[in-house]
Amino acid sequence: MSKAAADERAYLNVLRVLIISFLKGTAPIMAVEAVRRAIPGQVRPTFTELEQACRGGGSAAAATTEAPPAADAASTGG
Repeated sequence: MSKAAADERAYLNVLRVLIISFLKGTAPIMAVEAVRRAIPGQVRPTFTELEQACRGGGSAAAATTEAPPAADAASTGG
């Protein structure tokens, strides 16, 4: 099996776990934890990283609130 096929299979498995968890009526945070455990180990976030992202304190939240340096330079005319 090629790497691309294995990656796609892992991705679809994660989606399957998520959908089944929600259909069973699992609480959203518990469903997210079940999905975290279904993510392959080399790319799986830690529990702490997941908790911060769910609470809005993750790196994704920080990245959206900070403007990129190139945009700042363009807006100041420099």
